[in-house]
Amino acid sequence: MDRVVYTAASGASRVLEHQGIVSNNMANVSTAGFREELAMYRAVPLQGHNSLPTRVSTATASSASNYQQGGLAETGHVLDLAIRGEGWFAVQTPDGEAYTRAGEFAVNAESVLVTQSGLPVLSEDNAPIEIPERGTMTFSDDGQITVIGAGDNPNDIQNIGIVKMVNPPVENLVRGEDGLFRLADGTAAPADEQVRMVSGFVERSNVNPAEAMVTMIANARLFEMQMKVIQEAKTNAERANGILSAQ
Repeated sequence: MDRVVYTAASGASRVLEHQGIVSNNMANVSTAGFREELAMYRAVPLQGHNSLPTRVSTATASSASNYQQGGLAETGHVLDLAIRGEGWFAVQTPDGEAYTRAGEFAVNAESVLVTQSGLPVLSEDNAPIEIPERGTMTFSDDGQITVIGAGDNPNDIQNIGIVKMVNPPVENLVRGEDGLFRLADGTAAPADEQVRMVSGFVERSNVNPAEAMVTMIANARLFEMQMKVIQEAKTNAERANGILSAQ
C-alpha cells in the first residue's frame, strides 16, 4: 500500500487529538479561572530509501496553555476572589501544593477555607486558613483576611492570615489531570507580595467559544480530507493490482 496512507493516518490522528483538546476547552467555557489548553505539534520528515523528500509526518510536541487573563464577573459574594493580572492562588492537594485561578471559595464543616472541590486554600504560612464561626470577613487586595466575630465590637478586628498568592514563571508550570497547575520540578513556589486580588468577583474562563467552535469545524473538515486521501490511495492500489492481474 502507498506510504501516503501512513502520512495521512498520522495527520488524522493529530487532528483527533486536537479536536479532543478543543472539545475540552468548549466544555470549560463556564469554568471559573480555566486556562485554555493549546495543542502543539511538529513536522517529522519521513526517513527511508523509498521516502519522497516532500513527505512529512506529524508528532505531538507538547501541550501548552493560554495564560491570558479572563474577564472578571462581579458576584458580590465575599468568598469569591479573583486575581488581577498575573498570579495564582495556592491550594493543598494530596500530592502537594498546586495553583489555580478559580477563586470560588467556601468554608467547609471544619471552618476551613476551601475550593469548590474541597481543597484547602493555603495561607502564606503554607497552612490551611481557619475561619471563625459566624464571623464577618473582609479581604484586602494583598490577601490579608480580617474578621469581626458575631456580636463583637466593630473595633475588635482580627487578622487571621494572608491568602498565599504566587507568580512563578509560566514556562515552569505544568497542568495536572485535575486541572490544577504545579511547578514542573515538584517544588512549592514562594509567596509573591506583588500579586493583587479583589473580593466579590470571579474570573471567567479565558476560552473564546466562537474561536473554539470555528476550530472544531475546521478540524472536522481536515479529518474528512485525510480520510479522502486514504480512500484515494486505496482506490489507486486496487486499480494497480487490477492492471497487474490482467497482464
